[in-house]
Amino acid sequence: MAKKKKVLFECQHCGLTSAKWMGKCTNCGTWDSLVELNEQEQEIVKLTSKTSGSSKAKAITEILETEVERFSSNDDELDLVLGGGIVPGSLTLIGGSPGVGKSTLLLKIASNLAKQGKNVLYVTGEESEGQIKLRANRLDANNKNLYLLSEIRLEQVLLELTERSYECIIIDSIQTLYSDAISSAPGSVTQVRQITFDLMRIAKEKKIAIFLIGHITKEGSIAGPRVLEHMVDTVLYFEGDSSQELRILRGFKNRFGPTSEIGVFEMKAEGLVSAKNISSRFFSKTNAQPGSALTVIMEGSRPIILEVQALVSESHAPNPKRQATGFENNRLNMLLALLERKLEIPLNQYDVFINITGGIKITETSADLAILAAIISSFRNRAISKETIFIGEVSLVGDVREVYQLDPRLKESALHKFSKALIAKKPADTFGIKCYEVNEVSKLIDWM
Repeated sequence: MAKKKKVLFECQHCGLTSAKWMGKCTNCGTWDSLVELNEQEQEIVKLTSKTSGSSKAKAITEILETEVERFSSNDDELDLVLGGGIVPGSLTLIGGSPGVGKSTLLLKIASNLAKQGKNVLYVTGEESEGQIKLRANRLDANNKNLYLLSEIRLEQVLLELTERSYECIIIDSIQTLYSDAISSAPGSVTQVRQITFDLMRIAKEKKIAIFLIGHITKEGSIAGPRVLEHMVDTVLYFEGDSSQELRILRGFKNRFGPTSEIGVFEMKAEGLVSAKNISSRFFSKTNAQPGSALTVIMEGSRPIILEVQALVSESHAPNPKRQATGFENNRLNMLLALLERKLEIPLNQYDVFINITGGIKITETSADLAILAAIISSFRNRAISKETIFIGEVSLVGDVREVYQLDPRLKESALHKFSKALIAKKPADTFGIKCYEVNEVSKLIDWM
């Protein structure tokens, strides 16, 4: 009796494998995305999912600590996000929307490394060598140690590595590469998984730092299987609108450093450059207007002063609008409910809009007090002094609570000549700022 053929289906969005076909992927919820794999593709799934070699468990006290070597990219912001510099043998994935500056940044970094005497290979599958040359002229990135390869076949890229030794490789982009050994189309889950696996093996064996540029989906995540993000060492996302000058590079995964740091870049005629002075880019101390309040957030070790803008307008619809840009909508609804309950402000009859200037997305709760101050200011049509900073987390019961790293926030405020701060509890060192203790939301109204 003939051996029954094993059947395996794979989701082309998230990489989930299943022994039977399903109309809807149980992992990512995408309809009609499961495709049957042939025997060759099934072997690739097995190869990339299992661990190679055998090992025995050791007591952690017997394991020696290894020092992580790094070399600088000559870009302060990128080095900060990477945790201090580029690690030889690391695999870094950079995602972002089209036109945000991924290729521009990496070509500039490639030039910086080439000027240090390192051989850098820039592999492009989306643009010709002539197009890259035009960009290199604009960025002043011409250097004899920077090599261009316009190729989409993985085998040719690997052949190039046998001709010359490289310290860094840039792949633009991972979705355009394909392997002749795999019958599926370029950009498919099987192709991306196998190519990333081969590049990861090369990076570790030859100690080559490899940067991968990845397309993103309309939901904002990197296209391809989720296993792609698990295989690489570092995942970075570019944030920002292509119509704005400022771009933010944020780390979402880093095996060699923290993921709390961000890099801020500025798009100029000569390309993306590190923003030298970002401290005054996100707020203005002139022309106090109703609906504006200032706060200080922490992005890793960096305090950033932000302006929170609020607009409260009378609603003529049965369901008032609540919209926030750069702030979580669910938390905004919670704060509005708190104002209605504790301060009896009839916001159920008004539309409320919140905007965080500069394209920054607030992911912490220290801006709650500033959000409330801006909403009340707009509702009463009374401007708040531009000399005042609001720092505090607001709870559901109406308490204002302390936030972490208050000292660097106050120190940053003092550097920009702010004279007043509304906080939950006065610290020992106020850095010359007059601090007002606001431990309840009702006291915020009394102060205003």
